[in-house]
Amino acid sequence: MDETLPQIYLIILLVLLGVAALAVIRQVFKTRKIESTLSKLEQKLQKERGSVQDYYELGSIYLDKKLFAQAVILFQKGLKAPDAEETNLAPVHNALGFAYFAQDQYDIAIRQYKEALKLEPDYVTALNNLGHVYERKQLTAQALEAYETAIKHEPKNDTAKRRAESLRKRLVPSS
Repeated sequence: MDETLPQIYLIILLVLLGVAALAVIRQVFKTRKIESTLSKLEQKLQKERGSVQDYYELGSIYLDKKLFAQAVILFQKGLKAPDAEETNLAPVHNALGFAYFAQDQYDIAIRQYKEALKLEPDYVTALNNLGHVYERKQLTAQALEAYETAIKHEPKNDTAKRRAESLRKRLVPSS
């Protein structure tokens, strides 16, 4: 019994180290893939005019890196890309709204979210984002309406359900 306990501890330690090593390796490969995509897109867009998808992908990477001002520029270029007429621009407007939101430019973010919803009225992510920006602006009724619309389109939307419930509690004073 005295000899098996250290062996069990050693096995557990090795398993934990193996799991940690796999997580690190996975993250390294994921980061390399993102950096490779970033490099390719930047080079491509320096040489030629890209597609909406090119600008959207690069802008999304910049959002992940929290380079919001640069992301705004890329999304705006995406909206003016040659293939913009035949491309669904709702995700680009939503991402642009998110970039403005991250810079505390709430009114411009609202405008972009509404533009995304004009193009795709059942775009649940844009509805959630619109609700969030309304919350930040302390426009509780509009936020609740946005979340309820999101729930109508996607009944299992946990984020919208949670936020709507919280807002309802704020709107209805307790007796």
